[in-house]
Amino acid sequence: MNYQFLTNTNLFHGIRDEEIQHILSCLGAREHAFSKNDIIFRAGDTVREIGLVEDGSVNIVVNFYWGNSHIFGHVEKGEVFAENYAAIPGKELLCDVVAAEDCKVLFLDFTNLLTTCQNGCNFHQHLIRNLLHISAKKSLNLSSRMMHTAPKSLRDRLLSYLSEQSMVHGSTHFTIPFNRQQLADYLGVDRSAMSGELSKMKKDGLITYKKSEFWLNEGHLG
Repeated sequence: MNYQFLTNTNLFHGIRDEEIQHILSCLGAREHAFSKNDIIFRAGDTVREIGLVEDGSVNIVVNFYWGNSHIFGHVEKGEVFAENYAAIPGKELLCDVVAAEDCKVLFLDFTNLLTTCQNGCNFHQHLIRNLLHISAKKSLNLSSRMMHTAPKSLRDRLLSYLSEQSMVHGSTHFTIPFNRQQLADYLGVDRSAMSGELSKMKKDGLITYKKSEFWLNEGHLG
């Protein structure tokens, strides 16, 4: 168990190594390694544990009735997943959690996390605050995505997203965390159509870009 790594995650932020060793025993912690494309949780499952990615990464995959699927989310090393489902007993997952690459996951019992242990562990409240912060941040990110996908036109979706990124970075020059396909998936649009619209926006003088690096210019939106 890499306790030093855990102290640097958002879930265990502010909790010391020796405290983590104690609290993991209270939470019924267990580690499990997965190979690429292994199913960690399957749609229809009910879960009592949250997962923290210790190595590698995992994808949140939505499967459609007709056989195709879509990557709805990506969970990087140090991030957690399944906390919302674990918080609602009996709630069935609507998606698969799949190993995007060889990975290792630390599972924590959610009920134990919310219950003060018999050992008088003082770290539960700190951990709960951290988890609440993580959930709130995810909720805000989801709200932002809904805001960007609400406009009907492709240009307005791009303008909404790029405007937010400018505000987040405090500059009209910034680098986004997506490549072209990832940005298209995030905005719910066709990649080719999006690339074409970006070229038109550049021609109209609204933006300049190089791969994932963007500059916002003054221009007419029409």
